Amino acid sequence: MKLKQLQKKYPEFVYRSFRYKLENGNVAASFEFKIPPDLKFKPQIIFKNVSQQQIKKIGEPQIKNLIFHLGLAEIPTYWKATCSPEIIIKAGYLDDAQIKFWQDLFINGMGQFFYENKLPFIKPVFDVQCAKPKEIPLILSKFQNRYLVPLGGGKDSLVTLELLKTKGKVVTFTLNPNIAVKKLLQATGTPNIEIERVIDSALLRLPAQGFFNGHTPFSSVLAFIGVAVAALFGCRYIAISQERSSNQGNVKYLGKTINHQYSKTFDFENKFRAYCEKYLAKNIEHFSFLRPLYELQIAEIFSRYPRYFPYFLSCNKPFTVAARRAGKIGWCGNCPKCLFTYAALYPFIGKAGTIKIFGKNLFEDKQLLSIMIELLGQGICKPFECVGTFNEARAAFYLSLERAKKEDNNNLPALLEIFQMEYLPEYKTIKNDAKKILASWNNHNNLPKNLALFLKKQLITKKDKYLTQSGHRW
Repeated sequence: MKLKQLQKKYPEFVYRSFRYKLENGNVAASFEFKIPPDLKFKPQIIFKNVSQQQIKKIGEPQIKNLIFHLGLAEIPTYWKATCSPEIIIKAGYLDDAQIKFWQDLFINGMGQFFYENKLPFIKPVFDVQCAKPKEIPLILSKFQNRYLVPLGGGKDSLVTLELLKTKGKVVTFTLNPNIAVKKLLQATGTPNIEIERVIDSALLRLPAQGFFNGHTPFSSVLAFIGVAVAALFGCRYIAISQERSSNQGNVKYLGKTINHQYSKTFDFENKFRAYCEKYLAKNIEHFSFLRPLYELQIAEIFSRYPRYFPYFLSCNKPFTVAARRAGKIGWCGNCPKCLFTYAALYPFIGKAGTIKIFGKNLFEDKQLLSIMIELLGQGICKPFECVGTFNEARAAFYLSLERAKKEDNNNLPALLEIFQMEYLPEYKTIKNDAKKILASWNNHNNLPKNLALFLKKQLITKKDKYLTQSGHRW
């Protein structure tokens, strides 16, 4: 079905209601969405191991406000099927500033969806049909100075976790953890809060019937879940692990930059922080601990924690619904995320280390050439994955090339040989660029001052030796 047909048949998306119940120590929140005349969805979010006392401490109106917002965050996942021009909110109240926040998220966070489906940018009209409350049910409780770290299984959140362990009490939370993440949790030894997100199976059947499908801003869902977890479990700080690299877009479309990682950007972080403080919780602070850093810098810091090498997983393929059902875990070795992570780690842990992690030498796989070209910025667009900037990718391949020359006496693997012959000559300042990236610091961040000073001390500086044989440092 084409857009006009779908919008004519399904002109309204209705957020009808939400509810929650405490049962067997779990809080189960459910939401009712309807797209008249014939589509209904009832997704759920379940918070494990919650007591009645935890709920009472926050307050009934405040809990309901949090859950109402979890439902709002879920809307893009279901709205995308029909792109209905109007969204009717019956479950709660939104003022004009809130509507602007959500419309902005639709335009920017759904950019990849519009691009891949060849759709115009759609800003749905919000029709709020719930009475305005006398006051905003803000959470005003004072919480412990604990850091809540969302743990997804990749290197970034592990760097955040390990560094913050030295600065105070840390607790993690995981969303639908697979076997790999559960093994990783055991390796961290950190208290964990488990959340289950249940997608309505009716949604999964729609693409085969001609409805739209595609990327939605998952990190925004995670942001709202994070506030609910922090409130329920008494954590003042939510330390996410979004990096500087996420600010770079992927491609221009209809005059606008599309960014696969929009809900990981500094722009969204700032908007969400302001929204959270005004409409959700006064004393919970949400920030990205890694915002000042590039992915390449994070890879260098992660290389100092070899005990996690057998467990971490930055590839997205094992987290898909199909992979979960099939029980498949491990690096796919065929995607931009795998190749970028391989190239980012290689300079710091070498050939043997990266092969042990990935199971093979990705630099020997010529089928990954087109992906390398895209990562370097020589393709049509930046891959729609959470990977570093073009300059970082170039630096990563250059540093990998330098290390490979020393380790293998110039007997280079296929991709690095192609990089050296065909692309390296274009990058006249690559050595200095690599040094600058690894010593770089972005002042556009929301870190508390003590954490910013601490993180800055972890970086490679220009005084460090350059790529020595004896270690991963410069």
